[in-house]
Amino acid sequence: MEEIKEIEERVILIGVQVNNNEDTYESLEELEELASTAGAVTVGKVVQNREKVHPGTYIGKGKIEEVCSMVLALDATGVICDDELSPAQMNNLERELDCKVMDRTLLILDIFASRAITSEGKIQVELAQLRYRSSRLVGLRESLSRLGGGIGTRGPGEKKLEMDRRLIRDRISSLKQELQQVEKHRELLRTGRNRSNMKSVAIVGYTNAGKSTLLNTLTGAGVLSEDKLFATLDPTTRVLTLDDGQQILLTDTVGFIRKLPHHLIEAFKSTLEEAKYADYIIHVVDASNPQAELQMHIVYETLKDLGALGKKTITLLNKQDKPGAALLRDRRADEIIKISAKTGEGLDEVKQVLSDILSENQIYIERLFPYQEAGKIQLIREYGQLISEEYKDNGIEVKARVPKDIYMKVT
Repeated sequence: MEEIKEIEERVILIGVQVNNNEDTYESLEELEELASTAGAVTVGKVVQNREKVHPGTYIGKGKIEEVCSMVLALDATGVICDDELSPAQMNNLERELDCKVMDRTLLILDIFASRAITSEGKIQVELAQLRYRSSRLVGLRESLSRLGGGIGTRGPGEKKLEMDRRLIRDRISSLKQELQQVEKHRELLRTGRNRSNMKSVAIVGYTNAGKSTLLNTLTGAGVLSEDKLFATLDPTTRVLTLDDGQQILLTDTVGFIRKLPHHLIEAFKSTLEEAKYADYIIHVVDASNPQAELQMHIVYETLKDLGALGKKTITLLNKQDKPGAALLRDRRADEIIKISAKTGEGLDEVKQVLSDILSENQIYIERLFPYQEAGKIQLIREYGQLISEEYKDNGIEVKARVPKDIYMKVT
């Protein structure tokens, strides 16, 4: 039998620095990580200093000639630009370089396509891809049909390139309807959680900060966790029982990243909104990353866009087991804790802080309710947390935590 191997793509990364304050070189390093996650090998990097991005070809004529020479010398199969290209820029650059041209958005969409597991994730990715491709149909058809396979072809697949714009619009409309049904289901789940009066925490952070590892270590969730960007896409919710018996819901969310494509923000809105509807926020930071402070800023900006700021926030400075882990400041956080989700360092303190937060507005009671007052127990179930109840000859012995505003009604 003949073994079929996927073509290894060799890419050159291109960035444009429009002012001296930009961190274009750091952004290209992150782009290299994204390319590696998508299965490509970076063979070269090019940065051009310009007053503004070239409206027609992204980079200037001189740089195009330089990149052309690099493509031939390094045997590159394509280039990846660090910004989202317009259809004209992509087509013009492809014609000038005579190789496959991709941008940051296409790369991230490709990674999402390969990582989507649930039906919701697949719908969201396909919707984002089709919105992106609808305006670039001609250019993408030409490049992908020539090279065959590789980054940008996963997900909906090559059949989409054979559709005209009308068919793509019909498919987008159909996917929107499917997504609305999924969102309704998510809303029902959220409503059910609210009825249980169990508080919820959204675990947010930059991609690869260690959110899934934290959820796995605390709850044994079994969520895929890898040292890669966007290892998990689909939100996972698990119950965490604290040492004092209190329970809280933890939800792992999709990681944030700089220049997150607007197509993805729109498609993954229902997923990202888990942070908006949570009672509290756990912000996981990779303290060993040299760009940790910038990543923190990007996370807060994304939360601001989602309308999720203003909640009590616990910042966890993760990966303390790695060399170079820094002690960072976060003035927006209510608590800052140094942890290692991998080794478990600091997680007892995290649980204690969660217990303290939950206890702030609750009163612990132990009481024997006569059977004629059993209706009060239902009030506890509805608004508080019923820890235990034991039926005895003279009544029902209850241990519970109740909000301060209904304490007088149940005592």
